[in-house]
Amino acid sequence: MTDVDLEVESDLEENLTEEDRNEAANVFAKKVEIIGGPPAGPATLEAKDACAWFGDRLVLEGVDLVMPKGKVTALIGPSGCGKSTFLRLLNRMHELIPGAALDGEILLDGDDIYATGTRAQQVRMRIGMVFQKPNPFPAMTIRENVLAALKLARLKCDDKDTLVEQSLLRAGLWKEVRDRLDSPGGALSGGQQQRLCIARSLAVHPNVLLMDEPCSALDPTSTRRVEETIDELRGEVTVVIVTHNMQQAQRVSDLCAFFLAAENQPGIVVEQGPTDVMFSTPTDPRTLDYVQGRFG
Repeated sequence: MTDVDLEVESDLEENLTEEDRNEAANVFAKKVEIIGGPPAGPATLEAKDACAWFGDRLVLEGVDLVMPKGKVTALIGPSGCGKSTFLRLLNRMHELIPGAALDGEILLDGDDIYATGTRAQQVRMRIGMVFQKPNPFPAMTIRENVLAALKLARLKCDDKDTLVEQSLLRAGLWKEVRDRLDSPGGALSGGQQQRLCIARSLAVHPNVLLMDEPCSALDPTSTRRVEETIDELRGEVTVVIVTHNMQQAQRVSDLCAFFLAAENQPGIVVEQGPTDVMFSTPTDPRTLDYVQGRFG
């Protein structure tokens, strides 16, 4: 069966049977312990006066933003206004860029992730990341891809088979790949690869999942399935998503933050609030102009 056939079959079986639901319930009833992993449950992320530089150039200034636990927060705004840079601040990936610098605080349940003595690896276990382009490890099997983060972090799990199944179920991919877990992850379709990357991030039981335009390279069917996955994760994981798709922001998010950068100026947050308010009665006219497509 081809990858396209699998996508079509998945669409035809969109509504789970009672047997499927019972099977999933039984799987999630099993408690899988990850020794040395993050504390369980979603967490609140908060940026306080966050600023970012590339060399001498200030690209993001004075961002104050709360991303509540268990909610989906969408970061919207034109290209080049600092959304993805801000996302990288949230799990200490910004510091990997030569010449990059930052100021302000990023708090995870009140603890500064940049505090002296806090290791970046520990932060990234708690705050996972899904990138714009699917990036499974092509030489690894589907099973190995899901477990890759545990191996890299040298974490131990008491039931890896159940962890793989739970992670793929949460990512909406289990039914499509359960009979070929030992096949290469790189052989999956683009949409399946992206959901595999989501499963890989979820396997370490993160408190927060960051998503940088996760659907920009996907077809409409794959986009819908990723959005369904985001909706199913609501309440279990805090999600922060960068998107240029205003319809997507409305569909998946509870809250929105509108970023904007004037010419030769750093990006700022113009306005933030509940998604329905941001798209119907925002306070700043620039927000209304952007969400209604008058610029961007």
